[in-house]
Amino acid sequence: MCDSYIQKVLNGDTDAFRFIIKQYQDESYSLAMSVVKDEFLAKDVVQNAFIKAYTKLDTFKGNSKFSTWLVRIVINEAFIQLRKQKRQTKIAEEISEANNRSTVNESSERIERDNQRYYINEALKKIPAKHSLALRLFYLQEYSIEEIKEITGWSTSNTKVILYRARNKVKTLLDETYNIDKEGLY
Repeated sequence: MCDSYIQKVLNGDTDAFRFIIKQYQDESYSLAMSVVKDEFLAKDVVQNAFIKAYTKLDTFKGNSKFSTWLVRIVINEAFIQLRKQKRQTKIAEEISEANNRSTVNESSERIERDNQRYYINEALKKIPAKHSLALRLFYLQEYSIEEIKEITGWSTSNTKVILYRARNKVKTLLDETYNIDKEGLY
């Protein structure tokens, strides 16, 4: 599907790139967010990644899926931004649980799912970027181990180790920090 739009862009139809942006912007934002952990920085990362993808589209060889190539650009841009951010300022951000929590209504499944997502996202913000990225790619974006290996450049065994450690860190954070009922999240 994307191949025809890629070819249109390469042939000079700049508007065809809008389809590509629309197709991948949500996934790209989610992945950028898993690394930089800031909405505004994630938006900058995605914008820079799309600009880079557009200007470098002629280098896409088609050896892998286009989405894999694009996600790799997004991840590289996210880590570049993270390094810049760490150089400029030391990250010391606490999120007020009182301002971000909604009142829990045990009878509402929707509110319970929202709370679960909140706690999981808070836990993902507190674990290392590689771990957060691995969990998002595997569980939320449903990439295979092989695809994650291709996207990140990690070996298969390293990818599995990172996923294993990431799952354990999130579980520990949720158990200790939030004292969450295990049956509610797992």
